[in-house]
Amino acid sequence: MHRTAWEPGVTSFGRALRQLRLDHGFTMEQLAEASGVSVRAIGDMERGRSARPRRGTVTALAQGMRLEGAAYDGLMAAARVARAAGKGAEPVRVSPCMLPRGVPDFVGREAELSVLRDLARRAATDDRPGTAAERFPTLPAAVVSGVPGSGKTTLAVRLAEESAASLSDGAFFVDMRGLDERPLTADEAAMRLLGAWGAADTAGAQLSAEDRMALYHATAADLRAVVVLDNARDEAQVRPLLPARGRVLVVVTSRHTLAGLSGVRRVALGSLSERESTALLRAVVDDGRVEDDPAAAGSVTALCGHLPLALRVAANWAATRSNWSLRRLAARLADEDRRIDALSAGDLRVNSAFSLSYSRLSPETARMFRLLSLVPGGDFSAPLAAVVAGTGLPDAEDLLEELIETGLLMTSRGDRYRFHDLLRLYARARHRETDEEGHSARASTGLRSWLLEAAQAAGQVYASGDRVPPTRRPRHVRLDGRDEALAWLKAEGDNWLGAYRQAAALGEHRAVTATAKAVEETCGSWISWSHWGEVFEQAARASTALDDRVSEAAFRSNHAWVLWQCDRRHEDALAAAASALATATDCGDLVEQARAHMYLGWLQDAVDDVANAVESISLAMSLFHEADELDRYLQAANVNITVLRKAGRTREAVETHRTVMRALADPAQRDRIPPHAMTRVVSTYHVSYVYLNEGRWEEAAEALGSIRGEQEGRGYFRAGAKVHLYLGHALAHLGRREEAEVSYRAVLERGVSAPAELLEEAHASLDALAAGALPGRTAFE
Repeated sequence: MHRTAWEPGVTSFGRALRQLRLDHGFTMEQLAEASGVSVRAIGDMERGRSARPRRGTVTALAQGMRLEGAAYDGLMAAARVARAAGKGAEPVRVSPCMLPRGVPDFVGREAELSVLRDLARRAATDDRPGTAAERFPTLPAAVVSGVPGSGKTTLAVRLAEESAASLSDGAFFVDMRGLDERPLTADEAAMRLLGAWGAADTAGAQLSAEDRMALYHATAADLRAVVVLDNARDEAQVRPLLPARGRVLVVVTSRHTLAGLSGVRRVALGSLSERESTALLRAVVDDGRVEDDPAAAGSVTALCGHLPLALRVAANWAATRSNWSLRRLAARLADEDRRIDALSAGDLRVNSAFSLSYSRLSPETARMFRLLSLVPGGDFSAPLAAVVAGTGLPDAEDLLEELIETGLLMTSRGDRYRFHDLLRLYARARHRETDEEGHSARASTGLRSWLLEAAQAAGQVYASGDRVPPTRRPRHVRLDGRDEALAWLKAEGDNWLGAYRQAAALGEHRAVTATAKAVEETCGSWISWSHWGEVFEQAARASTALDDRVSEAAFRSNHAWVLWQCDRRHEDALAAAASALATATDCGDLVEQARAHMYLGWLQDAVDDVANAVESISLAMSLFHEADELDRYLQAANVNITVLRKAGRTREAVETHRTVMRALADPAQRDRIPPHAMTRVVSTYHVSYVYLNEGRWEEAAEALGSIRGEQEGRGYFRAGAKVHLYLGHALAHLGRREEAEVSYRAVLERGVSAPAELLEEAHASLDALAAGALPGRTAFE
């Protein structure tokens, strides 16, 4: 057995690599031939000159030495330590609809890019008379179509990255998930973009679908940006999202030409030309091998069908094996092409590149690749990958890095990952072919359980404001506060919803009801999510199956709230509330009877059925009082303030507000009301309308001044803007003109998060102040 003295400054990885090479009887030249890694690269790693060895390269070395067991694990662990030492600790900021990372070595597609660049230049033009903006008031959208793997997304992202600097509002990306069983709807995409553009979560969600789309178009009309709608299924999915005016360039990618869209600029992608294919291969394999053997390079590009995805995967494989010639790569590709005709994940020429890279993965990385096909959502995090593969988080990050290096996985927004559609299909095919059914079922069950347990923990943290005890914390998930909990629920929304659907389909009723119960508090701060109705409807059905009538009534009340607050379906909401009341009455539960009456009153008030609303809310308050439910009693009392005011019973409305405030001030009751509750703010906001409509300006100013800025923190930007606007009106009537101006300008500072009509009223009120007049509003709602 060979032994060597350690050299000063040599990393532990370099030492481990050299020792293993010598122990297994390899010279550097022999290991280079066996692994495909060059002699120079091996020498640099052994001497510590390569500070962060790529996982794919280390895997190739391990395979070349045929390492197994402890020797293999030791080399991979040393490489992981070396990579971790070179990583920065700067956190990744994730924002809604951010662009995925583009490829740094983009080549080709110049003619297609030229068409898109021309549209982007028009988006960046100014609005002065005679400019292009005046001649072209509406930009045509671009539709980039082509076969799978032709680089549609890569091209669109390239254009967006190039254009972002010249467009004042930047670039945005939405995956329409057109190949999924449930693709994203136009309405959901509009809500995501509105959020990315700064609109409040509640601003669009409280509108009808028609009004929400109108808000989307009104907002887009004032922007200069590029929006990529990636992977569209059909014309109906994207047609509502094409701006009617303004300087937003929409780029749609699809496997189909979307011939039903009129007035769009079409860019069709086929295979790359031989010159472009060679340029792409040269960009990734940049060590002279392409120039040294152009015939072999031509064979490689032909075997990849001149498709960018296949070429990039094959080139990445070759880049980590710098000692192997392209002729050897071409022979391997031809061999893979003969071996994989049993698979059906797309074109065989694409599969040959996939299979070649897959076959050179380490066993645990190949297993990770296959199991990631079980992830229900469009993208995922490293912790989720660790769970599905049953590994530790550092190991999962290493395996994901290897998949990125080989081109079998892509980065998504921030620190998340995603498959290309073809690669997801390929991974599923390999999973079905390789993994035993029992193993697959265990992995799927483990992932589903983790997602639902994590969702439950996040919901509980959000509701209570407390951290999850370490003994109950799901693996790899930090939930240190309400903001972090809500962020996790949003980031993994597609995944935990997919797990929730699986649980419902499998009859796992307790998991369904426990999850719905845990996350219900987050609904009010995330009402733009379009799946709350499904969550509570499934939970009501699960409760019925469990013969849990109280929970069934509770979830039907939640469903009623969602149907109106989120979906604006008033008749359906009334029916759900009536069903909740019938169920609660049947089982004799006072609290759920009270909740159903409260929601009925709220729905009756929404259509000015004031008399019935007063009666319903009064019943709710009585039942909550009888059940000794103080917090909910105060919630119903706050609704009562509004319905009493509308009924003309303003003295009772003010007295109800005072009752609420006395309860909140009572030290004996403090522990019975959640510390983050908005009860005081809501009560004060509602009673301020009494003061405003009766011209009681001092009381109105005092009330509104006490709650400035408090609603925005919970996402209620419309109400927050009204507080500033109406405070300005009260101050103007009191002659406090400078303070009124400050309040009006506070409305304008909110930009797109405030509704357009409130912005217009703030402008008009400032003009009135400048002219020495009072604001024109006389009625306040």
